[in-house]
Amino acid sequence: MVNFLSKVRIEFSALGHRTASCMEFLAQCNARKAKESNPACQILVKRRTDDHPPQITVTFVNGVEEVFDGTTISAETLRNMILEKGQLEIAQIFHEVGEK
Repeated sequence: MVNFLSKVRIEFSALGHRTASCMEFLAQCNARKAKESNPACQILVKRRTDDHPPQITVTFVNGVEEVFDGTTISAETLRNMILEKGQLEIAQIFHEVGEK
């Protein structure tokens, strides 16, 4: 999953109770295999002190940035969306160069 990303920014309140998906996604990004698949991917964590909802921002290697509300999306759903978009990007690149 991380190999399709150039940057991940996770923001959440340390005292908030709606941080489960952010924490799970952070754990997935910090896993050894994920880090080895793309060591250049920046993982940024911002612990907030205000009541801002948890937020996950991902930047794909092609520069597209997407922001997700950490209270409404699960880490698994987010991971699957990233994998799907990454696979579509690879398929498009192969199509453009004439490969199947």
